Amino acid sequence: MASKKISTPRREESLSRDRIIEAAIELLDSNGEGGLTFRSLSERLATGPGALYWHVANKDDLLSAACDAIVARTLEDSAVGATPDHTIRTLAGDLFDAIDLHPWVGSSLAAASGQLPMMRIVERIGRQVRALGVPDAAQWATASVLLHYILGVGGQNAANGQFARTHGIDREAFLAAMSARWLALDPEDFAFTRSFADRLPTHDDRADFLAGIDVILDGIASAHGR
Repeated sequence: MASKKISTPRREESLSRDRIIEAAIELLDSNGEGGLTFRSLSERLATGPGALYWHVANKDDLLSAACDAIVARTLEDSAVGATPDHTIRTLAGDLFDAIDLHPWVGSSLAAASGQLPMMRIVERIGRQVRALGVPDAAQWATASVLLHYILGVGGQNAANGQFARTHGIDREAFLAAMSARWLALDPEDFAFTRSFADRLPTHDDRADFLAGIDVILDGIASAHGR
């Protein structure tokens, strides 16, 4: 009697798109975009690079999916406030934190115009802008201002932090040196800049970011009679 052949499931059969995306996020967080390759990803997942192509088309597809996963989680976890103003402020702070924690998300969103992760954010902001009572004709411009401020400042903050970590720069020492340079500027030509030099070493990037959100919200209220 012939012996029964016992088949062993292939490793790639246990893969899923979600599992690949989570592994990609881990690689991106630890090594940045340059560290995400199909070879490094296949090594992490103990499979062959070919198996990954069953689930993701290429690196751009994978990067977009990883970015979308972070954005979707952030929006899901972001609390809805009692007012649209509060909801926008909370959402902005949560996105700032997410981009700071995952610096690659900022550059990925910048390259993802019109794609799902960006449209998720646009939709969430736009609904709150509409709830603020902004007229239809001004809603897109208003949402765009908020969107570009959040992603621009959040992305730059994350890039600065990543640069400092990569080059071993101590934030406190760096800001103290910058403060000294500002104080050395001509007091007539740079009166405004010098007036803030003493506060520079202790300023809070997140607090400054949210103060900017408040300025935008105040401008929306003033422009539309709220």
